Amino acid sequence: MSLEYLGVKEVNGSLMVVEGMKTASFEEIVKITLENGEVRTGKIIQMDDQVAVIQVFESTQGISGKNVRTGLTGSVLKLPLSREILGRTFDGVGRPIDGLGEVRAEQAWDVNGAPINPIARQYPRNFIQTGISAIDGLTTLIRGQKLPVFSGNGLPHDRLAVQIANQAQISGKGNISFATVDEAVARAGQDDFAIVFAAMGVKNDVADFFRRSFEESGVLQKVVMFLNLANDPVIERIVTPRCALTAAEYLAFEHDMHVLVILTDMTSYCEALREISSSKGEIPSRKGFPGYMYSDLAMLYERAGMISGKKGSITQIPILTMPNDDITHPIPDLTGYITEGQVVLDRSLHQKGIYPPILVLPSLSRLMKDGIGEGYTRKDHGGVANQLFAAYAHVQEVKALASVIGEEELSPLDKQYMIFGKQFEERFVAQKFDENRLIDFTLDLGWELLSVLPKDELTRVDEELLNSYYQDKVYEKYAQNAKVR
Repeated sequence: MSLEYLGVKEVNGSLMVVEGMKTASFEEIVKITLENGEVRTGKIIQMDDQVAVIQVFESTQGISGKNVRTGLTGSVLKLPLSREILGRTFDGVGRPIDGLGEVRAEQAWDVNGAPINPIARQYPRNFIQTGISAIDGLTTLIRGQKLPVFSGNGLPHDRLAVQIANQAQISGKGNISFATVDEAVARAGQDDFAIVFAAMGVKNDVADFFRRSFEESGVLQKVVMFLNLANDPVIERIVTPRCALTAAEYLAFEHDMHVLVILTDMTSYCEALREISSSKGEIPSRKGFPGYMYSDLAMLYERAGMISGKKGSITQIPILTMPNDDITHPIPDLTGYITEGQVVLDRSLHQKGIYPPILVLPSLSRLMKDGIGEGYTRKDHGGVANQLFAAYAHVQEVKALASVIGEEELSPLDKQYMIFGKQFEERFVAQKFDENRLIDFTLDLGWELLSVLPKDELTRVDEELLNSYYQDKVYEKYAQNAKVR
């Protein structure tokens, strides 16, 4: 017989307080029965001297008085799992919302997961080709990596996430033979790629855009979607990424699949965390966020990776919108400490009509050096990336000088750098939404643009590579039609 507690002491926002819960446990799931028979779900988030603070997943509207019954389930929140979750859509707490009925579960896993033993972690080394030059060439994504996208309101981060999901190509260690998502689906016995998409506080049109894009690309049956929309309870946003990562762990480590997890928008998640912390009366930290936000984010981000002896992997792309485009805001600041780099989107490039508007200089991939080069991409990859970074950084210095003395007063060499910078943004960074570039094309394009500069300016590449790839008379070709503005 299940034990129920009658009455509620206090209701505060999405939280309710119940007294006398002697046998309750921290993070235990409870069933809340209202006077009209309606049943809602909650989780115990705080215990203090037989007083339990319960986080209600649905609305607390109508919860009051002495006739509300709170029943203990004796269990934490668990997600029912099987391969049937592929192609399905769930709400923020893992309940099906696609009209296809309940999942016939093989297992049920705790959504809070378990940290991966550092000793059991396998160091990520396999290159993932996204087909986007600014990422593949300069901030390379490695299988098992967590690489966030730092964006801003109104920037096309959702389109970028869809393009990465549609074009992702996985390489095996020690070779550069790729299997695209479509090829993986088509080939018998190679059905090993999946996408887990979690939306937190997004608008309905954004969720529809993702669903429609996956349908048009033919990968919808390989996608597991968890949707917490803007009009859904805020409290669900805390659970949504945990459900998504639990599904990813199941597919990766039980069924040996390579899983790409896209989490958007982590800013909405952190704001929900702040709202709950404020309701609990906790002492705030920077900008009102709770002091434990760092450890809370780490519990999510560190669930990506590879485990020795397991064939599957989890690659994570969290997307966050920086408030006021401030990269020093606590959310991107803490995320940068935990993850292995970032891809930064820039509003000024977006206003120029450049897609994707990736700002190259502050973007980086800390695992890039171990997943590129001979045997993974191409032996000249590291040198090309270093030289492109150095040359584009010098372009910024030349632009600053031109703003003082005027472009006409620049030296001939500085004018070459200006032409390089313009072509780099318009040809290397910019590409079409459906344009899928191979890594060889990206590196060859990088060499063509570097050849705009004099040979003795390219000091970041080996002389052997320089002699093999440098192209003569490229500057003359661009200078004929280009005007430095």
